[in-house]
Amino acid sequence: MELMERGVEDERGPASGWISRHLATINNGNNSPLRAFGLGEIPQRSLYGSVPVASLQSITDFHLGGNARLAERMQAALAALYNGSGPLDRAGRETLEILEILSKLNPEARPPIGTWPYPSTEFGLGMQQIAMLVVAEVGLEVAAIDLGGWDTHFAQGGSEGLMANLLDDLAGGLAAFHEDLRDEQSSLTVVVMSEFGRRVRENASLGTDHGHGGILMLMGGSINGGLVHGQWPGLADGQLFGPGDLAVTTDYRDVLGEICSRRLGNQALEEIFPDYSVSMPGIVSESI
Repeated sequence: MELMERGVEDERGPASGWISRHLATINNGNNSPLRAFGLGEIPQRSLYGSVPVASLQSITDFHLGGNARLAERMQAALAALYNGSGPLDRAGRETLEILEILSKLNPEARPPIGTWPYPSTEFGLGMQQIAMLVVAEVGLEVAAIDLGGWDTHFAQGGSEGLMANLLDDLAGGLAAFHEDLRDEQSSLTVVVMSEFGRRVRENASLGTDHGHGGILMLMGGSINGGLVHGQWPGLADGQLFGPGDLAVTTDYRDVLGEICSRRLGNQALEEIFPDYSVSMPGIVSESI
C-alpha cells in the first residue's frame, strides 16, 4: 500500500506521495490552505510531501460540538499564540485560516442535492463532507479518504455477509457522491484504488487470502465509463499468477499518469512517477 501511494516500485524511491508530487510540479496559482485534504486520523501516504495538507477526521470536529462561543474563544487564543514570524507561527496561522473556512461549513445544514442518501457510515459521512467542500469552492484540488476492513480471510460471505456489506458501503457512498455532485462532473475525477487483490479460490475458513491482481475504478467527467478496460488474464490454472492469484496486466501508474496528464493538465509524469515510463491506456476520452 505504501509503495502504491508513493507511486514507486522500490522502497528506496522518493518518500513523498504521488499526489503531493503532482501538486508540487504544477503551478496553478492556488494558495488555498485546503488545496489538499485528507480525511482520516492521519494524512494518506499519497499526500505526504512538500505541499501542506489539511487533515482531520471530520469537519464537525472543527465546530466543537456546536458551541460557537467556545470555538470563538479557541480561535482568539490561537491567534494570540501564533502572532510571530517563525515557521511555527506561520503554520499556526494556516491552521486558523482552515478553521475559519470550516467554521462556516456545516455538514448537517447542507442536505445532499440528489435523492440517493449517503450511507450512515464513516465512509458515507466522509464522502458527503468532501462533496460539501467541492460545492463550497474553497480551493480544493485533491481529497483522499480511506475505507478499511477488506482483509476478509474468514466468513467472507457471498451476496450477504461481510464482503457484501463492505461493497454496499463503497457503492452507496460513490452513488450518493456522484448524484450529489452531478453538476460538477466535468471537473471531477474519482479514483478507487486498493493495494491488493484476493486469491481466486475460497480458503478453508470461508474467506479469501491476499492475492496479486485487483481492480482500479474510475468515475467522473471525460472517463470512458461503463467498460472494463485492459486485458482479462483468465482464470485457468495456466493463466493464474503464483499459487492461484489473478495476474496483473495493467500498471496502476499508467492509469494515474493518464489522469494527471489529461484530466489535471500535468505533464511532469517523470517527476510524479520516477523511474517509470507511463503508457496511456486510453481511459480518459478527452483532455482538459
